[in-house]
Amino acid sequence: MTQLLDGKHLSEVLKDEIKIDVDDIIKSGKRPPHLSAILVGNNPASEVYMRNKVNSCMKVGFTSDLISRETDVTQDEIISLVNGLNNNADVDGFIVQLPLPDHIDDEAILLAIDPSKDVDGFHPYNFGCMAQGLDCFLPATPYGILIMLERYKIETSGKNVVVIGRSNIVGTPLSILLSRKGANGNATVTLAHSRTKNLKGLTQNADIIISALGKPFFVTADMVKEGVVVIDVGINRIDDLSRKRGYRLVGDVDFEKVAPKASYITPVPGGVGPMTVASLMLNTLKAYRKKNI
Repeated sequence: MTQLLDGKHLSEVLKDEIKIDVDDIIKSGKRPPHLSAILVGNNPASEVYMRNKVNSCMKVGFTSDLISRETDVTQDEIISLVNGLNNNADVDGFIVQLPLPDHIDDEAILLAIDPSKDVDGFHPYNFGCMAQGLDCFLPATPYGILIMLERYKIETSGKNVVVIGRSNIVGTPLSILLSRKGANGNATVTLAHSRTKNLKGLTQNADIIISALGKPFFVTADMVKEGVVVIDVGINRIDDLSRKRGYRLVGDVDFEKVAPKASYITPVPGGVGPMTVASLMLNTLKAYRKKNI
């Protein structure tokens, strides 16, 4: 029988655990952790993520603030904001929400972030430490997936894992984390992408499939074997006139047809997305502890 990997429920459990720690910090007379964010423009997906972040900060007891700028903001202005947060001793961690407008160099912005406050885990310093198994901030989405695998007691050691999508935010770091030694690792990982040949043959042999491609219903029932674990990172908007908003959110996986063959599967929405926010909270608490405890 298929079991749902309920990221919404698990993220609430994690936030309850974080709140206990934050309450203890406040009771000891210290300030709570502080998470800041920079949001440029009015990307709907980014705005939803930011609302979830602010609400989660309130739930766990963090101090939180959002710095918003219009799409025509200059790169120098964003770097100035980043430097201000780097130098603010009361800010433990911050994120610059991606994607940024085309006229801004994402890489230049990410490189300007102090690695000790890089709670998104995107800075090359943290990425390099992750690759070598050193202490660091893990990228929030891969971190959330690892926690999900751990809490649902899904074995990864010796398993064949296919990760579809090679972004620096999800696919590439996740392939490294799952293949390294230690808990939630020791898997044999194939990182598939647009040039991969015979993808169907690879996925049919996979014990765990993680899709972070961004194409609706890309993973179909004929691509998976019985008992597979399916983690769907994709969040895609498709037209649906039966909905009040005129659209609905779906994943990379054809959930209705794949789910009956899976042992575990994430829904979209309500799967990986909430775990990303919870992981950001965990990274912020870690940043705070490094400075204050």
